[in-house]
Amino acid sequence: GANFNPAVSVTLGISKAWGGPGMDWKTVGKYCGVQCLAGISAAIAYSILYGETFNLSPNEGFGWVNAGICELLYTFVLCFVVMNVAAAKKNVTEKNQYYGLAIGFVIIAGAYGAGTVSGGCFNPAVALGIDIASAGIGFGWCIPYALFEIAGAAMAAAVFKVVRPEDFGGEKTPLTELVSEFLGTYVLVLTVGLNVLGGSPAGAFSIAAGLTSMIYALGDVSGAHFNPAVTVAIMASGRCPELTPAKAATYIGTQIAGGILATCTYVFIYAGQAFPLAPVGVSTWSQVVIAEFIFTFVLSYVVLCVAVSARTKSTHMFGLLIGSCVTVGGCAIGSISGGSLNPAVSFGIAAGHSSISSYVNACIYAGIELVAGLAAAGVFKVTHEVELSDKLIA
Repeated sequence: GANFNPAVSVTLGISKAWGGPGMDWKTVGKYCGVQCLAGISAAIAYSILYGETFNLSPNEGFGWVNAGICELLYTFVLCFVVMNVAAAKKNVTEKNQYYGLAIGFVIIAGAYGAGTVSGGCFNPAVALGIDIASAGIGFGWCIPYALFEIAGAAMAAAVFKVVRPEDFGGEKTPLTELVSEFLGTYVLVLTVGLNVLGGSPAGAFSIAAGLTSMIYALGDVSGAHFNPAVTVAIMASGRCPELTPAKAATYIGTQIAGGILATCTYVFIYAGQAFPLAPVGVSTWSQVVIAEFIFTFVLSYVVLCVAVSARTKSTHMFGLLIGSCVTVGGCAIGSISGGSLNPAVSFGIAAGHSSISSYVNACIYAGIELVAGLAAAGVFKVTHEVELSDKLIA
């Protein structure tokens, strides 16, 4: 099963106990014991190999609460993604080829985002191994780290049950879809904020990795829009009749709420620090308009092509393709506009400052991004009109 993490094993145990997919507690106990032993052995091995070690503790300027929140949240995301892409009953018939990518990308998102705060363990076996190997420097942080990580594992099992009630004998509801959109947008904006505040050297890739993982985890639950511009593009394309204007409005409201709560989270972790949404450096508003329009258009158009179109839909690569648009956009225009590409990100960032000027800027950014989504839908209708012709012929 390639758990490699006591937190993942615990999530599987809780899910099984609640009547869902997973492992019995006896097996969980065996797995956890072996995983911790392996973590300790590996830590001792690298200490001998290098002749030195490093201590487990929150990084300078942060306390146990800050580090604990980071460990809890990204362990939650890791376990949640594992449950959705590898343990959910749909995977028995789907036999997806992306589960390893989705799970691994959580580590990229969390390590660059939260690593500056806690070191980025997200695994009790890792925390225990590092702490024991550095016992000569100091010992004890593995305990609170592991407790937060196990709490994250329990959260993952609970939310997994909410978004996939059918795996527990229940039925999917509209609330299930809204929880999915809220959670995916929350993880995206949280990763944005932590990367920016932490001065990440690979921020665009880390943010894209988080988005990719959540798309793979929740794509079949809500469509995994996580972006009002994408929601507007899909609705305007006319290819998803179930996405009515009323439903789209609930999606957009939920996405913005998720973005704002994520901002509150990273502002709390960084003790009140935030960053503005505005043209970067000497960039002008005209440059921002062009930059945000082009790359939000690209993102929305790619979503329509690889996740909506019957002809060009990608069964296994869709999440990576969509996430890669964020990597490209972030690297290309991050130093011009910040590379928001998403009204939920824009309003989330603005909430960190809570000033009139911040919200005005967010409205401008969001307006550009929504127009780009509509433009993507218009071009998609032209380039993919052949699909409609095929249906008429059939």
